[in-house]
Amino acid sequence: MPKFFVENNQIKNDTIYIKNQDVNHIKKVLRKNIEDEITICDENTKQDYLCKITNIEENEITCKIIKELETNVESNIEVSIFQGLPKADKMELIIQKSVELGVHDITPIEMKRCVVKLQGKDKTKKIERWQKISEVAAKQCGRNYIPKINNIENLKEISEKIKDYDVVLVAYEEEKENTLKNELELLKKDNDNIKIAVVIGPEGGIDKEEIEVLKRNEAKIITLGKRILRTETVALNVLSIIMYELES
Repeated sequence: MPKFFVENNQIKNDTIYIKNQDVNHIKKVLRKNIEDEITICDENTKQDYLCKITNIEENEITCKIIKELETNVESNIEVSIFQGLPKADKMELIIQKSVELGVHDITPIEMKRCVVKLQGKDKTKKIERWQKISEVAAKQCGRNYIPKINNIENLKEISEKIKDYDVVLVAYEEEKENTLKNELELLKKDNDNIKIAVVIGPEGGIDKEEIEVLKRNEAKIITLGKRILRTETVALNVLSIIMYELES
């Protein structure tokens, strides 16, 4: 059953008021009626509730809380993806599947070898669309949190932000020695509330000058194996391995 997210001000005592696009989805797609049950999550507290629909109007659905649910599916590992801008369909796939795999947030990055170049309003529209994809994916897989798609930034801007992470991993096809496994082994001793950043190049890969900038900011350059992966495969590969090795 898909989950629906509400803000804290939509919850009053034991009643929850659903508004916006979720109303049509519940009525027309799921075909829910009065007395049917749905799961609702408070975006602020990440608390899930089992609810019963008590009233359906054109722009609002009223639900009564039956009970709180112990269904927190969020990881103890916080993984942020810094993704070199790929073509639109690839970015949408990366967002959708990364959300399903447990990503915390995604930041699109303008890099030297990016084919895609976005300007002004186009950037805003893309972020809005990508955030909606994240929201739909989070609901579909039952997450307690909608991962944020951050504004598009450049390498200089993220170089400051990555200092806040416990480790920054950069997938680079020319690295031959240091593996993802090596870096994760170092983190296994203390795997609670670890913050990991993963930097991924666009279709053309990461330029050597960009690698040097990341190295100066203490990023760990890693190989993902003998084969060169497409940019849309890297996030899914790395996230799957991180969650398998470190999630508890």
